[in-house]
Amino acid sequence: MDRDLLYLIRDPLFGRWREQITAIGGCAKPVYLSGSTVTYHPGTGEVVSSYSTGAEPGERLPVRCRNRRASVCEPCSRLHSGDTFHLVRAGLSGGKSVPESVRERPRLFVTLTAPSFGRVHRVTEGGPCRLGRGGGVCAHGVPLGCGLVHAEGDPLAGAPLCGACYDFAGHVLWHAHAGRLWDRFTTAVRRHLASAGGVPRSRLGEHVVVSFAKVAEFQQRAAVHFHAVVRLDGPEGPGSPAPSWASGELLAEAVAHAAAHSFVTVPESAAYGTERCTWGERVDIQPVRSFAEGDDLSDAKVAAYVAKYVSKSAADTGAGLDARVTRYADIRASAVSRHTRALMGTCWRLGGLPELAHLRLRASAHTLGYRGHVLTKSRRYSTTYAALRAERAEHLRALEGRETDDPETVTEASWRFVGSGHSPGAALLAAGIAEDLVINREVAREELGAASWEADA
Repeated sequence: MDRDLLYLIRDPLFGRWREQITAIGGCAKPVYLSGSTVTYHPGTGEVVSSYSTGAEPGERLPVRCRNRRASVCEPCSRLHSGDTFHLVRAGLSGGKSVPESVRERPRLFVTLTAPSFGRVHRVTEGGPCRLGRGGGVCAHGVPLGCGLVHAEGDPLAGAPLCGACYDFAGHVLWHAHAGRLWDRFTTAVRRHLASAGGVPRSRLGEHVVVSFAKVAEFQQRAAVHFHAVVRLDGPEGPGSPAPSWASGELLAEAVAHAAAHSFVTVPESAAYGTERCTWGERVDIQPVRSFAEGDDLSDAKVAAYVAKYVSKSAADTGAGLDARVTRYADIRASAVSRHTRALMGTCWRLGGLPELAHLRLRASAHTLGYRGHVLTKSRRYSTTYAALRAERAEHLRALEGRETDDPETVTEASWRFVGSGHSPGAALLAAGIAEDLVINREVAREELGAASWEADA
């Protein structure tokens, strides 16, 4: 590493390399491109601007990896979390092309959990993990209780009390059908609203539009649960109010009814029996307030809550791996808990059944059968990641004094991939650059807050 650092620092283009890494926020896994762009007027042939990587360090240009996982690239995950915050908050407070009138809409923050697949060790506030049922044991001779106190990070937390009693197949199949179950849930919410409003289900969109944004999170027991923002709009979307009968109380009633009655049936198989996937008994429904007091949920608090989880992966909670496994031997060699390894092995076993081939369980064994995106939203909820990135790029062009794209010009570009990642010395320097940017951002935020306080005073 010392030799690599000396090589970098002594390079005549080291200053330019530092500028490049600073421009991409100290990305830990940059993607390198080689090529050029030329912008010109098609009528006159006049070249407005041109760029080539020929004069760059290594004749290449680093760009962000854009990985949302903090375990892979913390600088890019921090940027992705910030975009998620603005995306979710825009659907609650307005902004980013969403009218501020959405503050007045019925809005809920809903948490939907997976059902129980067996008794597991859990973290409690100072008390014992599990109270035994009169000192009884299960059918396999394992005690039904646990008198230990598990702290956060305890490897036993979330693990089954008895692995033989635990429904590993049901756990994996629930993950594989969680996306369909969510779809059934949203359909049931709309049906309940239509029935309550006396509107035909096929014409509900002419009166009420249900918008949502949800994030998936792995619990300690390695089961996914969903946090979702649900909002009611009028037929024109965020710009129109919902009818008077579509109240927040009715929306909460529809959500509770849908959570209790939504299900997905898995086809029969002699290997695992008939499964019916439903939501767990723990369903949390809370209204979102624009100006919250005490323990009430505010727009900013909900947006920050969702953004916190979008940068996490299954590997962060020990509930899987970041990369796919291609052999059963990879599962046996993976550095995960016995509970997680058993779930991954169940994915591999069930994935070999012809009747379950469509679930692609082996391809998703690293996420315990769950194939959904970490964050999804309805089309009318708010802005998009692409729009936020375009807005940020436009802002950076303005700061640098560059002209925006002229519709009368044509840009021709030719790029090719030439590598990714850092050398050991470059990785150390990039981490330092990322840390400096975080510190500078925090200092600027504190100074801005102090200036705002002085202005108010």
